Amino acid sequence: MITDKGQWNKPGLYATEGFEMSSQKTSSIPKGEITPIQQMIASCSGAIITSLFVTPLDVVKIRLQAQMNPFPKGKCFLYCNGLMDHVCVCENGNSKAWYKAPGHFSGTLDAFTKIIRMEGIRSLWSGLPPTLVMAVPATVIYFTSYDQLCAVLKLRMGDRSDYAPLFAGAIARVGSATVISPLELIRTKMQSEKQSYRELSTVIQSALHNEGWRSLWRGWGPTLLRDVPFSAMYWFNYEKGKAWLCQYYSSTDPTFAITFTAGALSGSFASIVTLPFDVVKTKRQVELGELQTMKLSTQVSSSTYYLMKRIVAENGVSGLFAGFLPRLIKVAPACAIMISTYESGKAFFHRYNQKKQRVTQLQPST
Repeated sequence: MITDKGQWNKPGLYATEGFEMSSQKTSSIPKGEITPIQQMIASCSGAIITSLFVTPLDVVKIRLQAQMNPFPKGKCFLYCNGLMDHVCVCENGNSKAWYKAPGHFSGTLDAFTKIIRMEGIRSLWSGLPPTLVMAVPATVIYFTSYDQLCAVLKLRMGDRSDYAPLFAGAIARVGSATVISPLELIRTKMQSEKQSYRELSTVIQSALHNEGWRSLWRGWGPTLLRDVPFSAMYWFNYEKGKAWLCQYYSSTDPTFAITFTAGALSGSFASIVTLPFDVVKTKRQVELGELQTMKLSTQVSSSTYYLMKRIVAENGVSGLFAGFLPRLIKVAPACAIMISTYESGKAFFHRYNQKKQRVTQLQPST
């Protein structure tokens, strides 16, 4: 029987504690603990699989946008690979860039069909490799930190351990955003100035000399305002949803379908609640990218509060909820694919470690 504080409320199931059964049975079952390295491999695999499935949707969206409103020189737009948003700068004078490829599309399905037929199926993943350089490490840091933190908080919070996923998700997101934020700004600056990765040190030194250390974390605040509440709600609802679905279907193990469904529903709910912050963060991210491209001081970029006031003044309160459906269509499958593949990877390593322990126990001692 699965209680309210049973095994499937515990995200550290494969992380540190193995199967948490009743005390009478635990001693006879090998734990098969998951190591941090195995967690990293599982999250890395999930990140790559997620980007392969979700990126084509964003490529088609960008192509449709470029068809309706052609991107001028220096224009910035957001590219999402299912893991994180990246600011991309339109290449000046380059009419052969993937997002400027000629084509007339009547809709999403028509765009998919024509791109595959005219440009080849690989075109659906245009622009993906450079973004994975940061998106995959960020995802690995985030998911591994979450599991490690949640396992520790579960032990320390006692009767309130049900809230461990909420705090672990928020803290893990702060950590990953803090590490990745300066790297994303540097990547945008390098793209706008047409510099290669060999000139990375020059770009960093220039940024530090001209604007100081704090410039590397510009845009960090709006990112946290969106991502920290999202992560807290996502993980709390995901763990609760997974536990409920396991109990409803009388499943001792969370199946792929259970984790997929729980991930999609929790991701959808969190994306709707944090939508106003996403609108502000997106607008600010694009503005910062365009200021860098035009070599203007990023100090003139508006604060988060001012941006929210400006959006409400121009478009009303509904302006803070613009892009509701596109965000939901993007976030729900990305969350579902990522968490289900990540959980499957952890389950694989859990079984592998259990099997390895049993083989070790059966070997005669020398």
